[in-house]
Amino acid sequence: MTMSARPYEFTVDVAPDDIDFMGHVNNASYLKWVQEAVISHWRSLAPVEAVAQHLWVALKHEITYRRPAFLDDDVVATVLLEKVHGARAFYETVIRRGGEVLAEVKSSWCCVDAETLRPARLAQNVIDHFFVKADPEG
Repeated sequence: MTMSARPYEFTVDVAPDDIDFMGHVNNASYLKWVQEAVISHWRSLAPVEAVAQHLWVALKHEITYRRPAFLDDDVVATVLLEKVHGARAFYETVIRRGGEVLAEVKSSWCCVDAETLRPARLAQNVIDHFFVKADPEG
């Protein structure tokens, strides 16, 4: 039996201050959305105690922009935790408007202890909340 990432849907609020001089969402706003989506993913799926004990620091984001977004668009970010290695987590986030992919983002994050602010490994039982067992027959 294999494990697959549990997809997490995050509704993005396209705000007037996301719009740049060309009339569409500024590239920097996508980064803000990814950070909000990943943190929301963590808070929604992790046990309450783990959320209280750990914080996340972004290490790297690689964004591929596909299409522009506009003020009245209905935008959703789908977050997948690809893997956890030590104190690092690797995410894929796809930002869509309906069936159109607006941006694809690969990011890595460091888990830190909320008190010491030092890198912290997550227990396997916490990591398991982000994955579902996939039946290869099914």
